[in-house]
Parts: sequence; structure tokens; C-alpha cells
Amino acid sequence: MIPSAVFSPDVIDRAAGTLLGAACGDALGVPYEFAPRLTEDRTPEMVGGGLGPYEPGEYSDDTQMAVCIAEALRDHDGPRSPEALEQTGRSFLTWFREGASDIGVQTARILKDTERALAEHGGGAAEAMTRRSERMFEEGERCAGNGSLMRTAPLALAHLDDREGLAESAARYSRLTHGDPLAAQACVLWCEAIRHSIVHGTYDGVRGGLDLLPPSVRGGWEARLDKAEKEPPSFFAPNGFVVSALQAAWSAIVHNPVDESSPDRYAAPVMAAVRAGDDTDTVAAIAGALVGARWGRSAIPASYLDAVHGWPGYRAAGLGELTEAILRRHTRHPA
Repeated sequence: MIPSAVFSPDVIDRAAGTLLGAACGDALGVPYEFAPRLTEDRTPEMVGGGLGPYEPGEYSDDTQMAVCIAEALRDHDGPRSPEALEQTGRSFLTWFREGASDIGVQTARILKDTERALAEHGGGAAEAMTRRSERMFEEGERCAGNGSLMRTAPLALAHLDDREGLAESAARYSRLTHGDPLAAQACVLWCEAIRHSIVHGTYDGVRGGLDLLPPSVRGGWEARLDKAEKEPPSFFAPNGFVVSALQAAWSAIVHNPVDESSPDRYAAPVMAAVRAGDDTDTVAAIAGALVGARWGRSAIPASYLDAVHGWPGYRAAGLGELTEAILRRHTRHPA
């Protein structure tokens, strides 16, 4: 365990809730992906199936790719070091070949083109991916899907005392597959929200992260958050677009206010994210990461933790150990 002299038990619990919260939200949303939207009287369950098909409690590409990032953070001191980025890129390619039970169209194109480029020219995977994703944006192709936002939550664990560094890392890891600046901006906002929730135990970081964005785009993002707080989660379906995915996740959270005494403080907003419909596993993974960071591992139902699992063999205990290893490597002084 991380020494309590460095982090309080509450901070450690919330840190553990981040990756576990994402994984459980992912597995809860898997059965309903692109299926008819659940009505309010139906309770989402980890029954498996979906597009995989998946086993009950099995998470999908959202968490599979997050694990690739988390393992690189565990193994390297500098999140933006060439070594950490290269390990992430190579892990994405391994996952693409061996473990991708589901994959977004944009991400699949980037990884397939990267494999071809490496076979023809050699070089580094991370740089090849980034060049391809940036070229896609420069050529006017649509490349602002939700595939980077769904996976970047682990970065917050490596930057608990460094919000500016986290913003740089979130944008850099987003650009591995998503060249549109909108995707990077969404990752910056959501990662800062997660970091703030872990350290301070509030959702104030969602809007508090606006100052980390270029001044020219802050007003637009503030208006998008306003819209999310006004409309229900289902308003933002379809939600394959990164902006709509973030809005759906935030809407699910703000429209299901809970307090520390509620036994449903994790489940209620994450279930609402599933009921938003469309890309249910991704929206629930995005929401679940932030809700888990706010309320901690202790708030996640035991039945979810018992069931959750996925590539390359993690269960809840392993995801918790991965979180602790990241904290140990990247802790410099008390938060």
C-alpha cells in the first residue's frame, strides 16, 4: 500500500476508484452498446453479450486501452518520456493484434496504418501513430471520436500534484490516435476533473480545468458544460463524438446528485450514463472514472468488483495493484 504519510486513506481510496470505476462502468455498459436505449425503469446489469460477445463483467476496449497506458505509467518515471509513449504505442499494437474484442473505426485505421508504416520503414510506434493521426486531421478527415477520452483516466494517477503536467500528458496521449484538438481538449478537461476529485473529493475540477485550455476555446467548452448541465444524458446520443460523449457523461453525473450517505453514489450516475444509450460502454467508462475518483473504490458495489475482468487478465485486485504501482512511482511529495 502507499504510505499514509504521503496520501490520506481517502485519497488512496479515490485513486483506486479511478481505474476500477472506469472498468466497472465499461462492463456495465457493454451489454447495451448500440442497442435500443434502456428505459428509466430498467436496471443495467453486467450480463455480458454486447458486440464482443463478452462474458458477464468483462470490460471492453475502453479499459483495455487504458490498461496499456497504466502499465506504461507503472514502468516509467516520465509519463511523456519517449520510453513511456513508445511502450504505450507498442502495447496498443499488441492489443490490436491479440486482445481487441472491439475497436473504434478511427482507432483501427490509425493502428492498421501504423503497423504498415513500421513494417515498411521501421522506427517508433508512438511517433508513427502521432504522425498518422495528425495527418488525418490536416487532411480534413473526421477524427474527433471518443476513443482517446475513454482511455486517458490513468494519467491523472501519475500527476496528482502537477495539473499543468497532466494537461500536457492528456493532450499528448490523445494525439496518439486522435489528431483533432477537440479530442485533446476533452481529455485535458476530464483528466483534470479526475485529478481534482482524487485530491480534493469534489467535482469542481470539471470547470476548474478550463484555464488549462487555450483562451480561444474556453468559452466554447464552458457553453458545452452548461448544455450538459441543462439537458438529460440521452439528449447527447449519438455520442461517438468526443464532445457529445463528455457531455453525456457529465450530464449523467449532475442529473443524479448523491451524497456520502448514499449506497448508490457510484451506481446511480453510472447507470444513468448507460441509459444515455448509443455508445454505452464508453460513456459509462468515462463517467465511471470520474465518479470512482470522486467517491472511491469503497463506493463501488462489491458485486461489480467481484465480476469485473478483462484483457490481458486483470480483475479488480490487479487493477488496484496497478493503481498503487503508479502512485508509488510518481509520488514526489504529499498532495
